Amino acid sequence: LKFLKDKQIYPQLAKENGIQGMVVLSFIVEKDGSLSNFQVLRDIGGGCGQEALRMVRAMPKWIPGKQKG
Repeated sequence: LKFLKDKQIYPQLAKENGIQGMVVLSFIVEKDGSLSNFQVLRDIGGGCGQEALRMVRAMPKWIPGKQKG
């Protein structure tokens, strides 16, 4: 969350038009912790979806979880 807070740049178009809300993304955490297959599932407009994608693509590697061992 700190990464997202520090890196977020709210789009000017969204600010000017009072656009607020939640963007929903989908992505895959690979075995090495890298992220792939990004998709915007719900966009609120004003460039917010593109900004959310930019931030997630810039994230450092995650620690992947395990399922069934």
